Amino acid sequence: MKNRQDKKNKKQEKVRTFKGAGLRSENIPQPGHRRHKWRNIRWALLLFFNFLFFASFFFDIQILEGTLSGSRLLGFHLIDPLAAFQVILSSKIVMVNLIIGVVTIFLIYLMFGGRSFCSWICPYHWLAELGEKIHQILKKEKIIKNHPFDRKIRYYFYGFFLVLALITGFTVFETINPVAIISRFIVYGPSLMLLWVAALLIFEMSYSRRAWCRYFCPVGVSYQLIGLLSPLRIKWEKENCSNCKRCQSVCLVPHVLTDSINQGKSEYVNASDCTRCGLCVDICDDEALSYGVKYLDKLI
Repeated sequence: MKNRQDKKNKKQEKVRTFKGAGLRSENIPQPGHRRHKWRNIRWALLLFFNFLFFASFFFDIQILEGTLSGSRLLGFHLIDPLAAFQVILSSKIVMVNLIIGVVTIFLIYLMFGGRSFCSWICPYHWLAELGEKIHQILKKEKIIKNHPFDRKIRYYFYGFFLVLALITGFTVFETINPVAIISRFIVYGPSLMLLWVAALLIFEMSYSRRAWCRYFCPVGVSYQLIGLLSPLRIKWEKENCSNCKRCQSVCLVPHVLTDSINQGKSEYVNASDCTRCGLCVDICDDEALSYGVKYLDKLI
């Protein structure tokens, strides 16, 4: 009995030593800390909303009709901002339903955080997240190397496809947009364009970690702009942080944590391209990261 108590005391002392030294053990989460809590919630909601698209069409229940490019929730219009801008430029017509759909989407993601669409709703993000695990295994075994790209590429793509819609009169990007392709597959069934999605996933698994979401996808640009105004942020409590940087190792866009955790500039992660995925919150054994509402502290 005494030996068991001695082992317990040594383990508690080890935890204190790690915290005091600014180190972190992979296998010693803090009491009450639940691994994968937010990831599991996020995956459940993502799969639910995408299934709702399928169920609304297949069972004709008219709850969430259409696809992620453009839909109606209980008859109320929703449309992806980039898709709406392409339609307007290609048709040279500004339709009331498009304006309603864009404004509604703006208000929703203003409330929940701009790029939360990417991690909480986008079906490609879910597939890429699974593919990322394979990439990490291959990299760990030194079979592959990761090859990063310039994050500015997605801004160039955003402008390029808008200009292309204006010139051609077609929403060209929607034919190759993996988000739209998978969403159409969920609702209407498979097409040959799924091969393009498979090629992207293989590219990410074998060459560049989460390349589409990190560097190329112009869809996230609209939501990133909304994220500049969104009050829902990841909150960082400096006094609890041991600076282990594990949060940055799992982050889809690790640069968003740099200003706060590396430089101590703000108690909130202010980078607009944070996806609010919660992976950093889940992995933080210090419980230094959580969801918070910026500006609310000043009102309380």
